[in-house]
Amino acid sequence: MKQRSHYWRLAPYIRPHFRTVGLAFVCTLVFTVFWPILAWLVGKMAGSIGAGDVRSILTLAGVAAAIFLVRGAAQYGQDSLMAQAALTIALELRQRVYRHLQTLGLSYFEGAKTGDLSYRLTEDIDRIGEVINKLFHDFIPSVLQLIVVFGYMFFVNWQLTLAVLIVAPIMGVLIGFFGEKLLRLSRRSQTRISNLSSLLTEGLGAIRLVKAFAAEEYQLKLFTEEAEQHRRAQFLAEKVKALQFVVVGFLEAMAVVFLFCLAAWQISLGNLTGVGFISFVTAVAMLIDPISHITADYNLFKQGEASIDRIFELLILQPAVRDQPGAVPLPRIQGEVTYENVGFDYGNGKLVLKQINFTARPGEMIALVGASGAGKSTLVNLLMRLYDPTEGAIFIDGQNIQGVTLQSLRTQIAIVPQDNILFSGTIAENIAFGQTELNLDAITEAAKIANAHQFVSEFAQGYQTYVGERGVTLSGGQRQRLAIARAVLRNPGILILDEATSALDSESEKLVQEALERIVQRRTVFVIAHRLATVRRASRIFVLERGEIIETGTHEQLLAQQGRYARFHSQQFETTAP
Repeated sequence: MKQRSHYWRLAPYIRPHFRTVGLAFVCTLVFTVFWPILAWLVGKMAGSIGAGDVRSILTLAGVAAAIFLVRGAAQYGQDSLMAQAALTIALELRQRVYRHLQTLGLSYFEGAKTGDLSYRLTEDIDRIGEVINKLFHDFIPSVLQLIVVFGYMFFVNWQLTLAVLIVAPIMGVLIGFFGEKLLRLSRRSQTRISNLSSLLTEGLGAIRLVKAFAAEEYQLKLFTEEAEQHRRAQFLAEKVKALQFVVVGFLEAMAVVFLFCLAAWQISLGNLTGVGFISFVTAVAMLIDPISHITADYNLFKQGEASIDRIFELLILQPAVRDQPGAVPLPRIQGEVTYENVGFDYGNGKLVLKQINFTARPGEMIALVGASGAGKSTLVNLLMRLYDPTEGAIFIDGQNIQGVTLQSLRTQIAIVPQDNILFSGTIAENIAFGQTELNLDAITEAAKIANAHQFVSEFAQGYQTYVGERGVTLSGGQRQRLAIARAVLRNPGILILDEATSALDSESEKLVQEALERIVQRRTVFVIAHRLATVRRASRIFVLERGEIIETGTHEQLLAQQGRYARFHSQQFETTAP
C-alpha cells in the first residue's frame, strides 16, 4: 500500500496539539490585521504631513503606538505557542521512532548503519520540528498577510492590483521549479551526511584498533572523501537557492517598475490620488517580505520532505519477531526447555540449524561446542526469541514460547556474553541495567556472588563510580564480573553463558569461574564454549556441526566415543613430542 506523501503523514502527530496551534493561529490573525491598518496609517500620515496638520499627525502616531503594542503581544503569543507545539511534536515523534526501533529484530540492525539511525533520530527530526514551527509561525502568517494586503490593495485600486497579480503565478511556477530541484539535492545531501555520521561512529568506536594498526591516515582518507561528497551535495543545493533568489528578486524589481508606470497612468486618469498611491506602494512593499519568507520556507519544506521520508521509512518497518495475537505472560519458569524439529535460516533459504531435538531438564547444564559457524549462538538466540524458528517449535515448561509475551520471556532469561557491553553510567546502574529502580542492597549482594564487590569497593565512589562509555575504565575481567552480577540480579530461570571466560587471563578466569559456579546452581544453563575445560562439568554436551547435533553425552562419554568431540579435545589438550 502506498504511503501518504510527505506532510500529510505528520497530521496524526499535529492533531493532539490543535488547541495550542489554534491559539497561535488566533494570535496570527491579530498580527495579520495590523498590515493593512499600517498601510492606511502611512497614507494618512503622508496626507497630514503634506497638509501640515500637527494634531492629526499626533493622533495617528498614538494610534500607531497602540497598534504596534497589540502587534507585539500577538507576535509573542504566536512565537511562543508555536515553539511549544513544534518542540513537543518533535519530541513525541522522536520517542515514537526510538520506541519502534526497539521492536525491530536483530536481522534489521545487522544490516543497518548506527550512524545513519542516529542522524535520523537527531538531525532529521530536528528539521521536521523546524518545518512544523515555520509552517505555523512563518508560512501561514505570510500567506495570510498576502491575502489581507492584496484585499486592501484591491480596495485602493483594483486595476493596479490586477497588474500585480499577473506576476504572482509566474513567481509561483518558478518557486515550485526550484523547490523540486532542492528536494532531490536535499535527499542526496542527507544521504551523504548520514554516511558521514556512520563513518564517524565506526571510526571513533574502533579507535583502539585504528591506533593499533596505525590506520589514522587511512581513516582520515575515508573521512575526507565522504566529507567532500557531502560538501559537493550541499554546494549544489546552495547554488540552486542562490539562483532562485536572484531570479525571483529580479522579477520582483521588474514588477515594481511596471507598477510605477501603471500608477502614473492611473493618476493621470484621475482614478488614484497621490496619498492613495503612497498607501498602495506601502502595501506593495509589505508584499516583498512575506513573498521572501514564503520562498525560503518553501525551500525548507522541500528539504524537510526528505527528512519526513527518511523517518517514515523507519516507522513502516515491521518487526520480524513480535507478540502473537493472544500472547500471554509466561509464568515463573521451572526451566524445562524443549526443542522440537527446530530449523532456522536467515532468509537466504540455507538452513543454519537442522532438525534440532532435545529436552533440557530444570537445573541441567547444557554445553554447546563446535567450530565457528556451527549454529551454537543461533540455537540460544532462538530461545530468547531474537529470531523465530523457520521450522519446528521451542517450549519452556511445556509452553510454546511463540505464544507468550516477549517481555515475560526475556525477563526470565539472562546472558553473560563474551564481549560484555557496559553503558555510560555508574557501576550500580550497569548491574541493574533494564530495571527502573536501584536496590543497592540487592546490587551489592549480586556483586558479591559475582566476585565483583571487592574491586568495586576499592573505588573512591564505590558503586556510584562512573565507568565511562563501554566500560573502558575497567579491565576485561572486571567487566565480565559486572556482567555476571547483572545476570545474578535478574535471578533468571534460564542462564546463557556465551564464551564467558575465553578472553580472560588466568587470574581473572579463576575469579569468573568461581562466580559462575555460584550462579549456575538451581538454574537451567546453556554454555557456549570453544575452550573445552569450561564444559567438563556439564550435564550434557551437544556437539554441533553445520547446524546439526552430531554427538550428545557427558565429557567422559564423548571422549570414549572417539568422535568429533574427542578430536576437539585432542587438539586442545594433547601435544606432540618435539
